[in-house]
Amino acid sequence: MVRTLLMFLRMELKIFLKMASKRERAEVAVACNDSVSYLYQIAGRHRYASPLLATEIERYTRIVAGLSDGDLEPVPRASMVRHPEIFYGVDAGIEVKGSAGEGQCGDTE
Repeated sequence: MVRTLLMFLRMELKIFLKMASKRERAEVAVACNDSVSYLYQIAGRHRYASPLLATEIERYTRIVAGLSDGDLEPVPRASMVRHPEIFYGVDAGIEVKGSAGEGQCGDTE
């Protein structure tokens, strides 16, 4: 019943970390180049994620959730940043590609 109730609510990082296995938590942390402890800091609202980190967490929680047979759901990036309105109207399907130096504004081709 609790699991059914959680599916109707938006998946928060705190719930995701609680329901995920140790391996799933570690996979998300390693993929985002952070520690599981830092993810718990974000989940407990002791820290806020940068927009880039929030996008990475959303992306990798989506991958882990897809492999979990429906037990987990992706965590929306707007729930982890100080000002969630920065994501309003932004397509959720955008993937972060390349390094910080590639494709910056002002590049001409």
